[in-house]
Amino acid sequence: MTRLAILGPGLLGGSIALAARRAGGFHVAAWARRPEAVAEMKKGNFADVASSDLGAVVKGADLVVLCVPIGAMGKLAQQIVPLLESHAIVTDVGSVKGPVVEELRAIFAKSGRFVGSHPMAGSEQTGLAAARTELFDGAVCIVTPDEHTDPGAVVAVHEFWQALGARALELSPSEHDDIVALISHFPHLLAATLVNVVGQKNAAAFDFSGPGFRDTTRVASGPPAMWTEILHSNRAAVRASAEAMIEKLREIITLLDHDAPMTEFLTQAKARRDLLRQSKTPHA
Repeated sequence: MTRLAILGPGLLGGSIALAARRAGGFHVAAWARRPEAVAEMKKGNFADVASSDLGAVVKGADLVVLCVPIGAMGKLAQQIVPLLESHAIVTDVGSVKGPVVEELRAIFAKSGRFVGSHPMAGSEQTGLAAARTELFDGAVCIVTPDEHTDPGAVVAVHEFWQALGARALELSPSEHDDIVALISHFPHLLAATLVNVVGQKNAAAFDFSGPGFRDTTRVASGPPAMWTEILHSNRAAVRASAEAMIEKLREIITLLDHDAPMTEFLTQAKARRDLLRQSKTPHA
């Protein structure tokens, strides 16, 4: 694949463009709805072609990457179907895969080959200005084929993310949503909850917060509208994660009420967290 079309020039779309240009061998075309975003892409030399004309960007593309919010993917997919070459592969960067794969698989059933994917390399920052060439270096990208996915397209999407510096791993859409609820979606909700608890109980405490509190709550600075859509789209898995947390918090309250030692609880958590640190795998 040499002709790459990126639809949506935010943090991920812009970083894909930069990483592809670093990798070499790609002709990069990028689409944005707003003229201001197109001008920003041109000024920053993000792509060989930057345009608000979908046809100009998608024409001749070997691989199309949808980098828009998950709620906008279906409409955009329907717009590009008649523009695709017969050999084209389409993937996305959506944080939820079950409903996205189901919807886009049907749209691209007769034109284009769709493979879901999700790079675990996000940030609380948004927009093209936050894009970084090295965003995917060492990050996991989860590729999510189902029983209908073309095997050759799956291999090509694996190779694409690897070319950008990521480690491509594979899960089914449902497995992806269960796991990402635990390590990304629910942690975001938990960070937001912690900030709101402090704000409601004693807002003056924010003036005394150190790096531990800032690190723990960093992701709560993410865009609320985007995260509302993500949490609702994966609500069943996020709810299961929340229920597991409630159960664990009850255990902690029991330990506190009975003046029991927490050493075992904290030691287990430290050992598991240290293993995560050794893996050097960044997560959103």
